[in-house]
Amino acid sequence: MRAALLAGLVAGLAAVAEPAAARMAAERVMSLDSCADQYVLALAARETIVGVSPRANAPDSFLRARAAGLPKRRTTLEAVLGARPDLVVRQWGGDGRLTAALARRGVRTISLGDATNFEGVRTNVRRVARALNRGPEGEALLARMDADLAKAAGAGRGQAAFYLTPGGYTAGPDTMIDAMLRAAGFTNAATQPYFSPAPLESLVLKPPKAVVLGFFDLTRAGADRWGPGRHAALRKATRGRVVASLPGAMLGCSAWFAADGARALAEAAR
Repeated sequence: MRAALLAGLVAGLAAVAEPAAARMAAERVMSLDSCADQYVLALAARETIVGVSPRANAPDSFLRARAAGLPKRRTTLEAVLGARPDLVVRQWGGDGRLTAALARRGVRTISLGDATNFEGVRTNVRRVARALNRGPEGEALLARMDADLAKAAGAGRGQAAFYLTPGGYTAGPDTMIDAMLRAAGFTNAATQPYFSPAPLESLVLKPPKAVVLGFFDLTRAGADRWGPGRHAALRKATRGRVVASLPGAMLGCSAWFAADGARALAEAAR
């Protein structure tokens, strides 16, 4: 009889635990901007995603194919509450007032850090994975990132490379571009921190030995389409010096797929 009681108790506890686990697995999640989209699309179970940003399937969205069929929602309190998420993931989408309003209504918000290196990416991946109860998926993503970084290491042999966008900007230290160059064994020819206008006249008069292009696959209107980075004189000066042209989808957000860019640079260098 004692054995029967024990078996009943175990069965009862299992019955209680199973719905609780199911609730955790079925948490409703929404992302507020294109960078948060990447983390949610990569880590959340598809059936739990109740909304992504309107730019989730834009050309510069790395995981745009996964966004197909998911509801695109605006970054407003009404739109978020209408989706009824339990968890909201954001980087630059929304603001403090929206986050506070959601908190008052019991909606949890995860804010991603602006990662400028792969350790920052690692922190963001684990933060989102933990919030979604998807730790193994997060670690698998990081394992792939680390494998790409290992393949890229040292390929550039310390050669200086200059990064250039169609709008005529470059990226120096404290940027993900810098981390990608260094991961592939290059040194960054740009020394001014963060993003800044490239010295275009100097590039024409004294072209760098190695150039890495970014976002040149996109043909958006404005500076990216007609900007100084596409000037005929600059194209002529850098002809034969371009190591690689990285797609905008690989560069638009600081995420694990920056390691894909490092590997592409390494493969081109070799």
